[in-house]
Amino acid sequence: MEKPTGTAAPESDETPAPRKTPTQQRSRERVERMLAAARELIAEQGSDALRMSEVAERAGVSIGSLYQFFPDKTAIVGTLVERYNEHGRRCIADGLEKVASEEDMRQAFAALIDIYYRIFLEEPVMRDIWFGAQADKALRDAQLSDSRRNGAIVAEALKRIRPDADPETLQTSAFIAMHLGEEAMRLAISVPRAEGDALVEAYKRMALAELLRAQDGIAAAR
Repeated sequence: MEKPTGTAAPESDETPAPRKTPTQQRSRERVERMLAAARELIAEQGSDALRMSEVAERAGVSIGSLYQFFPDKTAIVGTLVERYNEHGRRCIADGLEKVASEEDMRQAFAALIDIYYRIFLEEPVMRDIWFGAQADKALRDAQLSDSRRNGAIVAEALKRIRPDADPETLQTSAFIAMHLGEEAMRLAISVPRAEGDALVEAYKRMALAELLRAQDGIAAAR
């Protein structure tokens, strides 16, 4: 995966990571079983109730083997978070790759938000993890970092539309838009579906208005 371009701020907090990275095929397969078991258990009972012993049992590995790779359940959840985040960054980069005009941005951004919303609705594990992440500082910081990265991708697309725009202003607007997008999704799935759909549409209008008025604001300031 290509590293997103843009003026992202330095990251001082990392996603809680595995204790060690598997290098052999057998170890990688074992780690995948552990993560698959964790996803299943989270889907069944939520991340708050996740227990290391249950993950080991479901994955068919010893508890010692599990601890070799994951020191605690936060590391497991953090790994799942980063995988979802990485998938999201690829979707955003692919969706905005051919943006060359304001109309392109309107259509591409709206389509991405629709995909994001659908994932929130259809993926109970991701939904549970993202809600639960708000109670854990390391996971909160990881989500904030992800918003910065996603904002950098959006800002890069905006630069193609407005090459004379101030990069810092574009980055700030894009960062805010992407971070508030997650909050909008959490709100949308917390209310009845019809209201949630309306909230998502309202978010798209507001986010696009902010993203596309950035150059106008700069011009007015000059």
